[in-house]
Amino acid sequence: MNQQRIWSWMVALFVGVMVLAACGSAPSAQAPTTVPATTAPAPPTMAAGATAAPAPTEAPAARPGRGEGDTLRILYWQAPTILNNHLAVGTKDVEASRLVLEPLAAIDPEGNFVPLLAEEIPTVENGGVAPDFTSITWKLRKDIKWSDGSDFTAADVVFTYQYCADAKTACTSVAAFRGIKSVEALDEYTVKVTWQAPNSYPYQVFTSTRGAILQKAQFEKCVGEAASTAADCQAANLAPIGTGPYKVVEFKPGDVVIYALNELYRDPDRPFFKRVELKGGGDAPSAARAVLQAGEVDWAWNLQVEAAVLQQLANQGGQGNLVTYNTANVERLLINFTNPDPALGEERGQFSQPHPFLTDLKVRQALALAIDRKAIAEQLYGPAGYPTCTLLWYPPFAESVADIFKDCNQDIAEANRLLDEAGWTRGPDGIRVKDGKRLSLLFQTSVNTLRQKTQELIKANWAEIGVETELKSVDGSVFFGSDPGNPDNIGHFFADIQMYTTGATEPDPTSHLCGWISSAASQKENEWRGTNNMRWQNAEYDALCEQLRNELDANRRVAIARQMDALIVSDVAMIPLVARPRVAGASKDLKGYKPSGWDAELWDVANWYK
Repeated sequence: MNQQRIWSWMVALFVGVMVLAACGSAPSAQAPTTVPATTAPAPPTMAAGATAAPAPTEAPAARPGRGEGDTLRILYWQAPTILNNHLAVGTKDVEASRLVLEPLAAIDPEGNFVPLLAEEIPTVENGGVAPDFTSITWKLRKDIKWSDGSDFTAADVVFTYQYCADAKTACTSVAAFRGIKSVEALDEYTVKVTWQAPNSYPYQVFTSTRGAILQKAQFEKCVGEAASTAADCQAANLAPIGTGPYKVVEFKPGDVVIYALNELYRDPDRPFFKRVELKGGGDAPSAARAVLQAGEVDWAWNLQVEAAVLQQLANQGGQGNLVTYNTANVERLLINFTNPDPALGEERGQFSQPHPFLTDLKVRQALALAIDRKAIAEQLYGPAGYPTCTLLWYPPFAESVADIFKDCNQDIAEANRLLDEAGWTRGPDGIRVKDGKRLSLLFQTSVNTLRQKTQELIKANWAEIGVETELKSVDGSVFFGSDPGNPDNIGHFFADIQMYTTGATEPDPTSHLCGWISSAASQKENEWRGTNNMRWQNAEYDALCEQLRNELDANRRVAIARQMDALIVSDVAMIPLVARPRVAGASKDLKGYKPSGWDAELWDVANWYK
C-alpha cells in the first residue's frame, strides 16, 4: 500500500462517520516551494480531512483586504502562559506566539516549505544547500520590518542561534540547534549555517514551530540564565516584538491574549482582521460547543472530545464545521526513570535518584502489555484515533495499515507472567509487592474528559495485573506550562507515569526523535525544559540519533528512524496508545484557513478572512 492510500484510508474512516466541511482555502501570499526529495525522505501526502467544497454557482467575490474585518475570536482550551516559543513547553504557547514570531519558512499541509522571511527555499539546485550537505545559506527578504519599525536583518537570525546555543538559556527548541558548527551573517541579508558534519536535513533550524526568529535588540541581554529570570526578559517573553501579521496588545497569562494588526506587515493586503482575541481555558467539550453550537468563536483548537459527543455537536450544532487534518501525533504514556518522591527534596527527579521499580524492564513491559489500546481507540476516540504501538505510524515509516495496528493486542496473561518472573508477588489486597515496595503508581495527565476516561480504562487494566494506580489530572495551562517553579508541569514530571500527545512537526522526524537523547534530559540544571522528560538514558539510542543526523541516503534514514522508534518501544520508555489526526472547529463564515500537521495550526492566520 503506498503512502497516499494510507493517508486516504485514515481520512475516509473519519469522513465516513462525521459531517465535515471544506477548508475554504485562499491562495497563499507566497507560492509554496517544494524541497527536492533528495534532501529528505519524501513527506506523506497530507490529504485534507474534510469533504470537498460544493462547486460555486457564481463567481466568488474578491477577497477582502487588510484590516477590513473586525475581531477574529480563537479559543484554546489550554491557555497560553508565555509567548517566546523557544522557552515554551506547551503547544498552546507555540501556537499563540506564531501570530507574532515567525520562522524563515513554514511548512504547508503537503509538506512543502513556504518562504516567509526568506526570499526562497535553499536547495542544492539553486546553490543554497552545499552539495555535500555541510551548509545551508538563506537569503533574507529585504522588505521585512519588525513591528517596532526597525529592520529585520541577518543579525537577528544569528542572534537567535546564539540565544539557544547557550545551554543556560534552556531553550525547549534546542533539538533544532544541535549539530551546528557556526551561524554567520555573510552580509546584512544572507545567513550561512555550517554543520559539524553533513546534515541530511539542513532545514531543521529556522523553520516551522522550532524556528521563530527573535529580535536581537529586544532579547540580546536575555541570553543564558537571564532568559527567564531578569525582569526585562520576563516582560519580553510575554510581549515579543515580531514580524508576523499581529502584535501583542495585552496578555494575561493563563487567560487571554489580545493582538492588534501589525501595520508594518510585509503583505499590503493581509491580514484581514484588525484584532485577534485568543482566549484560553475551559475544556475540549466546551470549546467544541462554543464553535459548533453556540457560535461564540471563529476557531477552536484541538477538539479532543469523545467521538459520540463530537459527532452529535457537529450534526446538530449548525454554527460551525469540523476541520480535520493529518498529523504525526500520538497520545502516549511516558515512563519516569527517576524517583519523583517529594521526600527527596532537591534530588527529586534527578539522575542520582533512579526510580525504585520503573527501571525494571519487566515491570515496564507488563504495564504496556496490560493496556487495551483498541478499547481506548474504539470506545473513546472513534474514527479520530487508531490504536498504535509505534510512534512513527505514518508513511514512509509505516508501509501498510498492518504496520499501524501490529503488536497492539492486550496480553494480561503475559503481563502477569513477567511480574511473577521479576519477583513481584500479590499481597492480601491483590497489589503486588517486592522487597517491601508496593507496585503503586501515580498517573497524571491534563484535565480533559477524554483523557480522564482513558486513565480509568488503563487503571482497570493495570488492576488486573496487581498494580495500584492513583490518578491525577492537572489543568492544561499548568500541565503544559513553562514556569520553572511549577512542580506539576510535564517538564518536572513529578509522577510515575504521564500522558499527553506530541508528534513530529516536520516531515523529517530527526529533531523529534533526537529530543529523547540522554543529554536532552529535563533536569533542575536546565530549569526542567529538557525535551527528554522521562530522563531515559540509552547509549544505543544516542548513537542512532547521530547516525540519523549524518546519513544522506533517504532509504537508510527511514531504516534508522524505524530503529529508533523500535528501541523506544522495546525499552518501554514510552507506551504509544492512539495515533491522532487533529480535529479543530471553524465558524461557518470563516475562510482561508489551511491547517498543517507539520507546523503550527495558526501558521497561515494572515490568510484567514470572512
